[in-house]
Amino acid sequence: MSEKKVSSGAEKAENLTRKKSDGSKPKTQSENVKSKTDAKRQNAAKQKKPETQKKQHTKEDNKEDKKLEAAKLKAEKKERRQTRKLEHRQKNAERIAALKNKRLERKEKRLERKEQLKNETRAMRIERKKEERLAKTEAKKAKREARLNAKIAKREHALKVRAEKNKNRRTKQRTPGFGGWLAAVIALGVTTLALGTMLTFGWMNYSGIEAVMTSDATHSLYELNAIVDNMDANLSKARVSSSAGEQAMILSDLTVQSELAESCLENLPVAGELTRSLTSFINKMNDSSQSMLYSVASGKELSDSQIAAIEYMYETNREIKEILNDLTGKCCEKEMLAALRKHKGVMFDSFGEISNISIETPKEIYDGPFAEQTDKVSAKNLDGLEEITSSEAEGLAAKYFADYDVTDVTCTGETTAKQLSVYNVTMASEDGEYFAQISKAGGKVVMFDSFKECRDHNFDVENCITIAEKALTSLGFDDMQAVWTSESGTTCNLNFACVQDGVVIYPDIIKVKVCEERGIVTGVEALSYVLNHTQRQIEDAKLSKEEAQDKLNASVEVTGGRLAIIPHDGQEMLAYEFYGTYGGNEYYIYIDANTGAELDVFTVIGTAQGKALI
Repeated sequence: MSEKKVSSGAEKAENLTRKKSDGSKPKTQSENVKSKTDAKRQNAAKQKKPETQKKQHTKEDNKEDKKLEAAKLKAEKKERRQTRKLEHRQKNAERIAALKNKRLERKEKRLERKEQLKNETRAMRIERKKEERLAKTEAKKAKREARLNAKIAKREHALKVRAEKNKNRRTKQRTPGFGGWLAAVIALGVTTLALGTMLTFGWMNYSGIEAVMTSDATHSLYELNAIVDNMDANLSKARVSSSAGEQAMILSDLTVQSELAESCLENLPVAGELTRSLTSFINKMNDSSQSMLYSVASGKELSDSQIAAIEYMYETNREIKEILNDLTGKCCEKEMLAALRKHKGVMFDSFGEISNISIETPKEIYDGPFAEQTDKVSAKNLDGLEEITSSEAEGLAAKYFADYDVTDVTCTGETTAKQLSVYNVTMASEDGEYFAQISKAGGKVVMFDSFKECRDHNFDVENCITIAEKALTSLGFDDMQAVWTSESGTTCNLNFACVQDGVVIYPDIIKVKVCEERGIVTGVEALSYVLNHTQRQIEDAKLSKEEAQDKLNASVEVTGGRLAIIPHDGQEMLAYEFYGTYGGNEYYIYIDANTGAELDVFTVIGTAQGKALI
C-alpha cells in the first residue's frame, strides 16, 4: 500500500513561484469554458469549409456561363449588324450600278440621236416630229381612257355598296353574339395589319421612284446647262466666222444642240407655262440654224437679216446661260424634291426669270408670208368713222360673240397706241373667259383671245378653216381667204387675206386660232386688216402668169401661183405669187406682174406643219 504523499505549505509555495517564473497563470473556470467553445467552433468550421468552397465554385461557374452567354449574344448581334450593313451596302451598290447603266443608256441614246440628227433631212425631220406628236397624242388618249375607266369602275362600286347598304337597312338584323364580336375584332385586326403593310410598302416604293425621278431631273438640268454653254460657244464663233466650211460646222452643231436641249427641257419638273418661251426660243433657233445651214451649203453668203438673227440668238442665249449657271449652283437634292413635290423653289424661280426674258422671233422665221406688216401702215380703214362709247363697245362685243353664250360683258379700260385707240372688254361664259379689243373708231374687232386650254384633236385642218371663215363673217370680215395653215399642238393657226377681184391682198391679213378639241375660234388678230383695209384700184397685169413663171429658176418645182398685192419697200406692189420646192425646201417667190423683176423670196422655216393654200 502506497503511502499518500501530503504536500507541505512550503512545497505549494515553491510550485507557485515556479509557475510565475514561467510567465503562466492558472486558468479560471470561465476561461476553460471559452476554450472549449472555441474548439467546437473550429471543428464546425472545419466541417463546413468543404460545403462553402463548393458553393463558391458553383457561383463562379454561373458567372462564367453568363459571361460566355453575354459574349455570344454580343457576337451574334454584331454579326447581324454587320450582315445588315453589308446588305445595305450591296443594295446601294446595285442602285448606283443601275443608275450608271441608266445614264450610259441615256448617253448612248443621245449619241445615237445626235448622229441621227446630223444625217437627218428636213423631210425626215418633219416625218419624225409628226410621229412623235402622234405617239404623244396616243399616250395621252390611253391615259385619259384609263382615267375614265377607273372613274366608271369607282362609280359602279359606289352604287353597288350603296345598294348593299340599302338592302341591309331593310333587312332586320339580329344582335350579334360574342362570336360575332370576336370575328369582327379579328377581321379589324387583320385589315389594319394589311393596310399598314400596304402603306409601308407603298411608301418605300414611292420613295424609290421619287429618288429615281430626282436623279433624272438633276441629270437633265446639268445636261441642259452644258448644252446651253456649248450653244453659247458656237453662237460666239458664228458671230465672227467668215468661212463657209466653219459656218456649216457651227450651224450643224447648233441644230443638233437645240434638239437635245428641247429633250432635256421635257424631263424637268417645271410647269409648262414657265418653259414655254424657252422651248419656243430653242425651236426657233433650230429652224433658223437649219435655214442658214441650207444657205451656206448652197454656196450663198449669210444675209444681213441672218447675221442679225445670230446676234440676237447670242444675246438671248447668254442671258439664259447666266440664269442656268446660277441655278445649277443652287439646285441641291432638297430643291429638286421641292420642285417635284410642291412645284416651287429655286427651280421655279429661275425658270420664271427665264420666262420674263424678252424672247422674240428671229427675222428669218415666219408664220406665213407677210404675216407681220403693221409697222408702216396708217389707219386707212378707220378714217372718218364715228367714235363709240365704252357701253357701245360692250354691246358690240356681246353681239359679235353671241355664239359663245357670253355673260358679264365688261369694259375694263381703254388702250391708246400710235395708230389707233381700243376698248378692252372682258367676257365670261360657262366654257371659260374671253378678252377682246374693240376699236374706238368704228367699233371693229381688233383682237380676241380665249383662256381655256385645248387638249384633243377632234377637228382636222379643213374643218378648222370652215369654222374660221364662218366666225370672220360674223365679225364683219367679208371676202377673206385662207392663205396659210399650221398646227401647234391641238391649235390650228390660220392666216386669212382679203381677196378683191381674184387678187389676194396680203396687207389686209387676219390671223385666226381654232381649238381642234371644241371646234371654236379661240383667237383673232385683225390689227393689219383694221388699219390697212380699203377698196383698191387694181390695174391689169402686163405679164401673164406663164410669162412670170418663166422668170423663175428652172430648178424650182412650182406647185401653184396666183396674183397678189404685197408690201414692198413701203408700198404695195402687184405681183405673181409662186409656191414651189427645191432641194427639199419650200419657197414663196414673188415676181413683179409688170416688169418681171423678182421682188421677194421666202423660205418656209417656221412651224414644220405650216403650208400655203394655193
